[in-house]
Amino acid sequence: VQLVESGGGSVQAGGSLRLSCVASEYIFRRYSMAWFRQAPGKEREGITCIANDGVTRYADSVKGRFTISIDNARITLSLQMDSLKPEDTGMYYCAADPRYLCSWQTSMYRYWGQGTQVTVS
Repeated sequence: VQLVESGGGSVQAGGSLRLSCVASEYIFRRYSMAWFRQAPGKEREGITCIANDGVTRYADSVKGRFTISIDNARITLSLQMDSLKPEDTGMYYCAADPRYLCSWQTSMYRYWGQGTQVTVS
């Protein structure tokens, strides 16, 4: 399974971005997915996840501002990010695992993308 993120960029505080994660095979209906981010000098942190039954979870830092979703064709994982803050700056990664889970632990996910950079100024 290969994951490829896109949609990152530079935006002013208060703005929005939409990240996408495309998988090399049709996995979204069967796999649990998550978005993580890593700021310079900090550990990678989980911000939102969606289990393979659709249950979602959000970190307090993004709750009410970010939305995780799978598109109708179920081939793309998205992260809609609104009301962005400078502290949202970092590299954003999507992750996938065939088990049922919705976790912030990086070790729980088997597959990772290369990341897409988000900069908020």
